[in-house]
Amino acid sequence: QVHLVESGGDSVQAGGSLTLSCAYSGFTFSGYSIAWFRQAPGKEREGVASFGTYGRTSVADSVKGRFSVSKDNAKNTLTLQRNSLKPEDTGMYYCAASQLPVWPGVRESLTQRIYKYWGIGTQVTVSS
Repeated sequence: QVHLVESGGDSVQAGGSLTLSCAYSGFTFSGYSIAWFRQAPGKEREGVASFGTYGRTSVADSVKGRFSVSKDNAKNTLTLQRNSLKPEDTGMYYCAASQLPVWPGVRESLTQRIYKYWGIGTQVTVSS
């Protein structure tokens, strides 16, 4: 059974940094893609970054240059490193996974509909 557990959410000042972690279990990463999504109050959920087959990654244009994603195979964890945080980065951050043997492409990998498994999220608040 697939489980995804997010952690690392906190309240930080604008300009600060924060690392979120997604611990996954119930599957081996090979053939899967894992992604980070976020949802701000009153807004739709949006893809932030993804990590897929053969180490391919994608980062949304809205956070490119500030956010990066990496995977720790030993710990079965996907990490989202976020720097230069802005108030608009506030929201609930979710981890999602799905079996995708073929890399769906940069844009598609940040689309909600392709992900079957979801964590319950971790809250991030960035104050100005």
